[in-house]
Amino acid sequence: MNKVFPNARTALEGLLRNNMLIAAGGFGLCGVPDRLIDAVRDSGVTGLTIASNNAGLDGEGLGKLLRSRQVRKMISSYVGDNKEFERQYLAGEIEVEFSPQGTLAERMRAGGAGIPGFYTPTGVGTLIAEGKATREFNGRCYLLERAIVADIALVKAWKADTSGNLMFRKTARNFNVPAATCGKICVVEVEEIVEVGALDPDHIHLPGIYVHHLVLGAPYDKKIEFRTTRLREA
Repeated sequence: MNKVFPNARTALEGLLRNNMLIAAGGFGLCGVPDRLIDAVRDSGVTGLTIASNNAGLDGEGLGKLLRSRQVRKMISSYVGDNKEFERQYLAGEIEVEFSPQGTLAERMRAGGAGIPGFYTPTGVGTLIAEGKATREFNGRCYLLERAIVADIALVKAWKADTSGNLMFRKTARNFNVPAATCGKICVVEVEEIVEVGALDPDHIHLPGIYVHHLVLGAPYDKKIEFRTTRLREA
């Protein structure tokens, strides 16, 4: 099976539809699948529910889909730094389901592992607990959180081989791994694609069995990496 596609548009062709649930990797502007997000925007699909750590920034990352009004609901742990999201939320134009960061990561991981739900003490006694079942373990109250199984996962990695085995660079791994595992279909963009056998098996962060479509997204503009220097003293 050939997993490598010529661009993000062809990698997503036939996979997108209105009102679907998308799991997206990334944290702030780090490890964000920008090429795939652009292709989702250009496809024109609407009514999307997106599970992601955050909602991007104004005009960056998932913020592009907010600006084009294609998102119906966000499942996130943080939605600050995005004025368009704030405007839409206060106007009642978008829904938000807040999920604590660790809980959100575990909901994705559980979905990928075939675990329908799990108990956690995080959020007990807060708005997060509203409408959720509780149970006591060893004298402590826990919330029942449901796993996330997405229709499609959008992921950004550093390197891949043609079989889809992935390596992530440092903190850019973030939510990309749990997002990848919880998607029924996982589409990945990378900075470099190599032949099978070129990557050290001990350095693989996500095996290719999770990856269905792969696209080379480079070159990238590193929006949060700036070289700062100072003049040497004489």
